[in-house]
Amino acid sequence: MENMPRYAAVDIGSNSIRMQAAETGAGMVTKILAAERQVTRLGAGVFHDGRITADAMAFVCANLERMAQIYQKLDIIGVRAVATSAVRDASNQQEFLERAAKALGSPVEIISGQEEARLIHLGVLARWPQAGKRVLMVDVGGGSAEVILSEHGVLAEAFSKPLGAVRLTEVFLRTDPPGPIDLRRMNEYIDEKLVAPLRKIGTGPFDRAISTSATAAAIVCAVNRVTRAKREDADRLKASVSQIRRFYRELVMLDVSGRRKIQGIGPNRAELIVAGTAVFLRLLELFQQPAMHYSAAGVRDGIIADLAARGVGRELSMLNRDQRRAVEQMARRYGVQLPHARKVAELAHRLFQALQPLHRLPPGLGKLLEAAAYLHDIGHFVSDTSHHKHSYYLVVNSDLPGFTDAERQMIALLCRYHRKAMPTPRHSPFQTIDLESRRAITLLVPLLRIADSLDRSHEQRVADLEVHFRNGTVTLALDSNPDPDLEIWAAERVADSFRETYQTQIQLTRAKP
Repeated sequence: MENMPRYAAVDIGSNSIRMQAAETGAGMVTKILAAERQVTRLGAGVFHDGRITADAMAFVCANLERMAQIYQKLDIIGVRAVATSAVRDASNQQEFLERAAKALGSPVEIISGQEEARLIHLGVLARWPQAGKRVLMVDVGGGSAEVILSEHGVLAEAFSKPLGAVRLTEVFLRTDPPGPIDLRRMNEYIDEKLVAPLRKIGTGPFDRAISTSATAAAIVCAVNRVTRAKREDADRLKASVSQIRRFYRELVMLDVSGRRKIQGIGPNRAELIVAGTAVFLRLLELFQQPAMHYSAAGVRDGIIADLAARGVGRELSMLNRDQRRAVEQMARRYGVQLPHARKVAELAHRLFQALQPLHRLPPGLGKLLEAAAYLHDIGHFVSDTSHHKHSYYLVVNSDLPGFTDAERQMIALLCRYHRKAMPTPRHSPFQTIDLESRRAITLLVPLLRIADSLDRSHEQRVADLEVHFRNGTVTLALDSNPDPDLEIWAAERVADSFRETYQTQIQLTRAKP
């Protein structure tokens, strides 16, 4: 059974494409399920003559198609694909976007330097939280460099400058090894582009400088003598400004084959490392920083953190318009008070979302819980005694449009068990469904019971609820006016089903005003 929500990110950079698919949720450690990187040199043609070459376009699209096939097998509920500096500058960007979107099977958007900076910032903090710190972040990509000031986890300033390693190499470094005049012109250009960020951000103090990107990884690996195979170990390693200066002086004396022999630099990176190192070195010198720490995070991590924070794909766990209309019509037909049904559905969905880290059920089951919340009381139409059983028969024998037979069976079972005994294998309706569905019903029933009791008065007293996890206990804080004593009493009475099913303590309190 799948666990937390899963998202995919595609970052079409000026030098390489990266894809990442991950599983993540509120308060959970992100688990990377797939990660791919392919060097494409997309920017080389653009920075040279303003267009993406036909070869580069074909190569990128073939790789996008390959990457999409990887994450499409992973039950992704949201994907975002972005293109940065090179595509921003390309005169044939429209053709590229159309072909790239066709290859991926989802839209590709060009993002601004500011959005790129926002995603880098989010990505770094997702991988390496910097609570209460003042941090200078720098990313040197293929086409642009982002300079970011982060204060207490908030992006305070962000600059995107045309200082990418592919761009600078194409524009300035015409010979190999590079000539002293070319190097001087490139460094003067870097200084000129860093004037504005330096003026706005200032020289600190910062708690640390964090560098991201493949260039940063290569520098930190080279000065710490970490082999490329062990590049994953470089995360959070640091390189001092004097180490980087010495490294830069060594680089500019060598041609590409000499640079390839340096431990930690890959064969492709050797072509761009001079320009990339120059940017990091000048930046640390100008901002008067003693060292930089490398972070393996990037735009892709930021995209995933952003998709999760915005709850993209959450609609998968909610009834769609047609389904909602169908259950409301059925509830109305059997004389259910709709305000009560809607409130129970809303609270059940809140619990389903918030308790995701505990139940780890696929998002689609949230819809069935919500549908059962609308229909759990329809059995009163037949008789008040054992109304839960009557609700079951009415749902199972209805033609509920918008749901499959298996889904209707699940909704009926949730109604059947919304009160009295918990499901057991010897109950005949329970025997008709597969093991995975039984497990899902068992995990969902306590949520429906709690949601139902939280509107015990049928007066919608509970406006909202917050769920907190602390030391193995779940606390439900009710935002309620007037007093929710009856609701708390009723929920306490059904809370045992939750404790037994989840092996977790649960407490109910009023939210602090």
